[in-house]
Amino acid sequence: MNTTPDIYACAGKPSWIYSDIVKDHFFKPRNLLIDEEHYEADGIGIVGSPACGDMMVVWIRIDDTTQQISECKWRTFGCASAIASTSMMSVMATENGGMTLKHAKRLTPEAILERLGGLPEKKYHCSVLGHQALREAILDYENKQ
Repeated sequence: MNTTPDIYACAGKPSWIYSDIVKDHFFKPRNLLIDEEHYEADGIGIVGSPACGDMMVVWIRIDDTTQQISECKWRTFGCASAIASTSMMSVMATENGGMTLKHAKRLTPEAILERLGGLPEKKYHCSVLGHQALREAILDYENKQ
């Protein structure tokens, strides 16, 4: 499989400036929630605005015993960078048994960007929205306790 993107496919202009990891998470997003009506979350975080572009919703389930994120579901309305960033954030939050709430609150946009292999500078805000939505979901869970 060729992992080098064909960045000059149309009239000599770049057609895809994203890493293979970003492409993978965009075309095959992880932990995407389609039907939230039947999903019982412990915390919900919503950030962004549909009026200005990207909007993210994150639903989390918490293991009460370990205080780790056992599930992190999401839906993003936005561009490829926003979708890939939220997908990667959800993987990071749940891998290896799940992040503790304390650790998840400290997840940074830079950590998400690093795992994605980077994003164009003008798309940095997409990783910020992902970590903000996760924090909002954690705060929602904590406020319910």
